[in-house]
Amino acid sequence: MGYLLLILGIVLFVGAHWYKRLSPARRAAMGEAKGKGIMAVVMLVGLVLMVIGYRNAGFVNVWVPPAFMTHIANLLVLIGFWFFALSSIPGTMAAKVRHKQLTGVKAWAVGHLLVNGDLASIILFGAMLAWAVVSVILINKAQPTWERPANASLAKDALAFVVGLVLYGAVAWVHTWLGYYPFPM
Repeated sequence: MGYLLLILGIVLFVGAHWYKRLSPARRAAMGEAKGKGIMAVVMLVGLVLMVIGYRNAGFVNVWVPPAFMTHIANLLVLIGFWFFALSSIPGTMAAKVRHKQLTGVKAWAVGHLLVNGDLASIILFGAMLAWAVVSVILINKAQPTWERPANASLAKDALAFVVGLVLYGAVAWVHTWLGYYPFPM
């Protein structure tokens, strides 16, 4: 049942994100506020189902990651949080990367794929990586031009990094609290 919930959650989460791009007329017919609200609820339900499904999926080992991958994964996840912060704090890096949040998701997903060799992890993090890659393609196709953020500065890069580091620490604490210690000994 865990795998079914995991896959259903992925479908809802991804479908809600892509609905506006794949069916713009239907999405527009919902109205701006109502449509955003409905899609937010569908995404939240999808996220909850992904978490429940992932936690309840039976363990099926596909491969055993080498121990050194943990360091690389932690660096990629930290970079992912930095890019998420850059989406709100426009540093010089934000002016170079168009899809900061999706880049963050890609770094996060690859990091998790490097250290989780079980089937549920490959499905979850592989799907999130695929979603981020396809989302970039869909957005670039629909909106080929991009206006780079103004007033980018190295100081804002540093601030975004600190915000990303704090978020990373908070998420690492939650992982540890749940029994998944993210740092090697």
